[in-house]
Amino acid sequence: MPPVSIHRTMTEIRFRDRAPDAPEITDYDRAVAPTYLRLLDAAGDGADWREVVSMLFGRDASIDPEGALEAYETHLARARWIAAQGYREMVWGKP
Repeated sequence: MPPVSIHRTMTEIRFRDRAPDAPEITDYDRAVAPTYLRLLDAAGDGADWREVVSMLFGRDASIDPEGALEAYETHLARARWIAAQGYREMVWGKP
């Protein structure tokens, strides 16, 4: 998948079904960084995951609930990992 500009709107980004689980920040992570922040905010506010998936990923959870939930959960887990430790690489580069 080619790199995605972070200057695109959320609906213009082609989101993967699963977020990366690499031990380092990927180009995809950089491209969807604003979405990760929005996911963290939504989770912190207790937003319904189905609404979040619809708004951020443009997916209808009623059509593919398992796939939509997997996208939500893996992206949220990745957002939490970046917030906890991966941000260092985003800010300062590779260790």
